[in-house]
Amino acid sequence: MNSQLIVEQPDKKMTLRKLPRNVWAVSLTSFFMDISSEMVINILPLFLSNVLGIRTGLIGVIEGIAEATASMLKLFSGWLSDKLGGRKWIAVAGYGISTLAKPFFLFTNSVAAIAGARWVDRIGKGIRTAPRDALVADSVDSKNRGFAFGFQRAADTAGAMLGILIALLVVWLVQKNAQVLNLDTFRLIVLISLIPAVLAVLSLAIGARDVKLKEKQELPRFAFRSLGKPFVVFMVIVGIFDLGNSSDAFLVLRAQERGLSVPGILAMLAAFNLIYTLVSAPAGRISDRIDRKKMIIGGWIVYGLIYLGFAFAQVSWHVVVLYILYGFYYGLAYGTTKAMIADLVPENLRGTAYGTYNAVLGILDFPASLIAGLLWQGAGTWQGFGPSAPFLFGGGLALAAAILMAFWMPQTLKKPQTNTGF
Repeated sequence: MNSQLIVEQPDKKMTLRKLPRNVWAVSLTSFFMDISSEMVINILPLFLSNVLGIRTGLIGVIEGIAEATASMLKLFSGWLSDKLGGRKWIAVAGYGISTLAKPFFLFTNSVAAIAGARWVDRIGKGIRTAPRDALVADSVDSKNRGFAFGFQRAADTAGAMLGILIALLVVWLVQKNAQVLNLDTFRLIVLISLIPAVLAVLSLAIGARDVKLKEKQELPRFAFRSLGKPFVVFMVIVGIFDLGNSSDAFLVLRAQERGLSVPGILAMLAAFNLIYTLVSAPAGRISDRIDRKKMIIGGWIVYGLIYLGFAFAQVSWHVVVLYILYGFYYGLAYGTTKAMIADLVPENLRGTAYGTYNAVLGILDFPASLIAGLLWQGAGTWQGFGPSAPFLFGGGLALAAAILMAFWMPQTLKKPQTNTGF
């Protein structure tokens, strides 16, 4: 049976009902996996801090290595999907690995054990991310790419919101309005998270089909030069931004440091994801009509101002308001950035481009999170600069990246760019 589809000529303005099957399948998979992941990941820093007593510096190391470990896999899996001309089963394998990693969180009672489970989970993410994004890009034309990615991000974030609400319900039923998280509550949440993780794998395996690409060019080894100078310049600017974009675990710890309870933190995260969900698809639609660069710049400015707000937050409700507004950044910039990548590179190199993008961000996640942890609590006898420092650093770099983006490639990027090389 032929498992490949050929993308039909789409309407100029696509509606939800006319979104391709692959976009729906990937979105449903993202929805289920984020229910599972967000139930665990958002309380993981609380588990590390409250149960295991780990300082923020080591939390930064664990989070940074978790992303950096998967970085080369993101690059390789994207390149491999270009080489094989197929995205689906590589993505399915990645989701499967992340699902298999989750039961190990049930038996974690040491830093090494939980770090290992976290790293295996990220390896799965490293394998699936680039092929999945390339599958979405392959399934729609450039006029609807922002909308497709926006919808996928909205489904992903709706799942995250539901996962957080489930975690909130469990915490409330088991611990009520507790200020700290206990081990039994953490393990119960992990156990429940296994159900949507399995549904995520099945959704992609059953629902998606590989797309037959129009371009059949021979693929060079990893094809860095073939990605073109515009993409490389774009990645340099994105890298500057990401160096200040430390793990959101520090935002959770900041909320607790300002006095917010565990249920309060989870409610805050749910509200953040609601905003993210509501903004993503409309923002993607707008990015199909105007220069995507403007959407990204706007998102980075929002991010920079919000991070500066986190630095000067005095009480818990300040953090809550800022974190909810933080959803606007993700909605404006995250899906739009992925749509812009497909605009900048040839069709047959999209997997490699998404792999490169995710690999660079994954590599930078380690120093970003390490710097944030050290700025906060220092290391050894050095006590760091306090909880405001990592947010001042991140906000400053975000605004600097927005300025650089504003002066880069001033022409409008409404159509996919041809490959210019170096």
